[in-house]
Amino acid sequence: MADIPVHVIWLEQDDPKKNTAVRLAKKGLITMHRKVERLPRRGIILDPLCGKVFGPEDHKLLSNGGAVVGLDCSWAQIESSVDKVTKSTKLQQRMLPLVLAANPVNWGKPSKLTTAEAIATVLYLRGNETQAKHLLSKFNWGEQFFVLNAEPLKAYSAAQTSAELIDLQFEFFDIEHLRR
Repeated sequence: MADIPVHVIWLEQDDPKKNTAVRLAKKGLITMHRKVERLPRRGIILDPLCGKVFGPEDHKLLSNGGAVVGLDCSWAQIESSVDKVTKSTKLQQRMLPLVLAANPVNWGKPSKLTTAEAIATVLYLRGNETQAKHLLSKFNWGEQFFVLNAEPLKAYSAAQTSAELIDLQFEFFDIEHLRR
């Protein structure tokens, strides 16, 4: 399967020395943008607040040159950052199904992912497992992401519809407990 183009809009809200997107851009694995106008016109943008989960029906958005676009911002400024960026793009907004973070800052926390983890999740679910693993191989904790999330990722990847994928989350996570 051909690699999916990966782009990131970088809002420069975090320490660049610890930033996963900056590291991936330096390695030539993603294209980093500081201006929304420079983002691709087709594909999805990862938006953890949008309410629509990336599912099997969305795979076609990444076919024929569609890109995965990550939003790299501070979790402390997520609402204003999402609002600013999504108003300026026609990319389809999608959030991820629940997975656990493996990064040292948020290890084991559901959905508190780095930009690299979020992008790798979409690539994995799309069937680009090799590309996803290659991205996270650039971090000493990267393989742990796939170990921690092996069962949910396998099940989510096998889902035939977004509704089925959403239901699968209940098998792995106590969603009511997470809302508190």
